[in-house]
Amino acid sequence: MSVNVKRTPSGSWEVDLHVVLPDGRRHRDRRRILVSTKSAALRWGRARELKFLVDGKPKAKKAKEVPTLAEFAPRFLDGYAGANRHKPSGIAAKETILRVHLLPRLGHRKLDSISSEAVQRLKGDLRTKSPKTVNNVLATLSRLLKVAVEWGVIDEMPCAITLLKVSKPEMAFHDFPVYERLVEAAKSVDANAHLIVLLGGEAGLRCGEMMALEWADVDFEQGQLRVRQSEWKGHVTTPKGGRLRYVPMTQRLTAALRDRRHLRSPRVLIAEGRTLSQKMVRDRVRWAVRRAKLEDEGVHILRHTFCSHLAMRGAPARAIQELAGHQELSTTQRYMHLSPAAKESAIRLLDQPIPCQTGGEDTTRCGAK
Repeated sequence: MSVNVKRTPSGSWEVDLHVVLPDGRRHRDRRRILVSTKSAALRWGRARELKFLVDGKPKAKKAKEVPTLAEFAPRFLDGYAGANRHKPSGIAAKETILRVHLLPRLGHRKLDSISSEAVQRLKGDLRTKSPKTVNNVLATLSRLLKVAVEWGVIDEMPCAITLLKVSKPEMAFHDFPVYERLVEAAKSVDANAHLIVLLGGEAGLRCGEMMALEWADVDFEQGQLRVRQSEWKGHVTTPKGGRLRYVPMTQRLTAALRDRRHLRSPRVLIAEGRTLSQKMVRDRVRWAVRRAKLEDEGVHILRHTFCSHLAMRGAPARAIQELAGHQELSTTQRYMHLSPAAKESAIRLLDQPIPCQTGGEDTTRCGAK
């Protein structure tokens, strides 16, 4: 009788048992189990060995019918993403990844036959895509297989899925003079464009949060905005991160909101009696960028500008995290950089004379003539 344990390429443990049953027959039982340590696998193996010695060989179970990826995908989207109330944009992203990338390549495979080699071939097929796109595809596949294990559809993860290493780029933003040019250009477009630039650059609102902002969320007496909802293609949900936040308003933003105040809709941003769509918000930023003769980098750079300007003016990272609504402080740290002008000013400090020290030292070293 023996219990042998070894690690598998997928990260699970394989337990190999050799026992003599109560009727004298020899029996071998080999299983893969999901435990974290070798000692836990050994304990499981010895308990199973004891069960064989006492009860004999168990009756064979009927083989489990394992669905293909294509068959399981709708269950995953409805029973996992939908039931857990993922944001509509997140569900749509998973649907797109499955339809465009996973089902054409792996849809015919049974879930327990998606091997590590098949995952590597998938990576190879996506070599022309950005690392971020590839990782989104791999993360969706990994989550789907883990859900299948949790639901008992398959016994264990059939493969190892390793994400690509991605270097985090420095966040682009508008430096102070450039942002002022953009604000002035937005004024000349229309009142909505002006408000959009200020809501993004001086309150840090995302595009969907601007679209869903209502006058009930604007508190002129307290001088703050309540960011409680976001809109995506007609779906109104909580902001990204799922948390309500309050953002104090700058004087310029307060004045712009007072000038724009209306009773035509509960929403702040409207045009021709309709609330602004995502395309209408993007178009207004693009028109303002053209008039300011800047490079078009979308709406979200305004949020980057908000976080960066706060960091450059010395705001603590925790305060920026709360104002921006970041779930993780590590996200905020990506904005804790300096503008080219600030970097230049820092280097110029090295050109200044060394401060003179008292105590009779030679003053020629500190710039004295």
